[in-house]
Amino acid sequence: MSTPAAERGSTTVADRAVRRVAERAATEALAPGEVRTTRSSASVRGRRARVDVTVTLPYPTVLDDAGERVRSHVADRTARLTGLAVPSARVRVRELCLREEGASVEEGTSVEAGAGGRARRPWSSRRLPVAALTFAAAVVCGVLLYDVLAVRTADRPPARWRADLMGWLTTHGPESGAWPGLAAAFGVFCLGVWLLVLAVTPGRRGRLPMRSPVAGVHAVLDRRAVASLLRDAVTELPGITRVRVDVGRRRARVRAGLAFGLPEDAHRALTEAAERALAACGVDRPLRLRVRLRPVPAWRAPAAVPGSGDR
Repeated sequence: MSTPAAERGSTTVADRAVRRVAERAATEALAPGEVRTTRSSASVRGRRARVDVTVTLPYPTVLDDAGERVRSHVADRTARLTGLAVPSARVRVRELCLREEGASVEEGTSVEAGAGGRARRPWSSRRLPVAALTFAAAVVCGVLLYDVLAVRTADRPPARWRADLMGWLTTHGPESGAWPGLAAAFGVFCLGVWLLVLAVTPGRRGRLPMRSPVAGVHAVLDRRAVASLLRDAVTELPGITRVRVDVGRRRARVRAGLAFGLPEDAHRALTEAAERALAACGVDRPLRLRVRLRPVPAWRAPAAVPGSGDR
């Protein structure tokens, strides 16, 4: 007598097995080695499974096309191997991995500093000052040109404001020695110097150029991000507290307090941690590091006043 199929038992596919299958399927979606999984999850409910995979794609690539290929391959491959219904798979692109001559630059791979040439500071376009100055000059020139054309072509008398302005300039100009004319001339001189400085300086002092792994690739790093990385790196050290980090264009200053421990050992560990963090940032010009460590005063109980007893 045969046992009914419903009483023979059941096969359960664990969430972990589905997650492993989805991870392997994601790496098989494109060419070998192009897709790497960083995080994934799977949830099985009955005969249905939901899959979530976070991947790293090669650069350059079309994100929507590559992401759709990975998503469809993960859903189909997981359903075929597990026997579960995978209605949809969620794929998240966490980062892009740079490729050079068919080989990707993996995390932790060292790149020579001079591979892409000397990095240059980013040049600011100065959109706001240029737009404001251009608008003001266009308004003044337009009003003056309209009045001149009205006088020359329509035989109209000059505008009252222009006649008053010319009369005022003849008596208060720079040659007359009056202070309004001198102040106006000094203001125009300062404006010209400021425009020249903006024209010959790159600006964007808050960004540091990074080493370029290949020619034609330029990357910058915000100084506040470098300060945050340094602060996180030294805060994890035992006994270090009250950390303050200042990052400039040429140097980085780390000031910290020592709650406990030997000052010499703590200073050495603090310097090494800060140097590792700076090296990991990948800036083109290494920053000069200055570390200052001060012991934090420990709390002491107030001394008892002589003669003050319990009353």
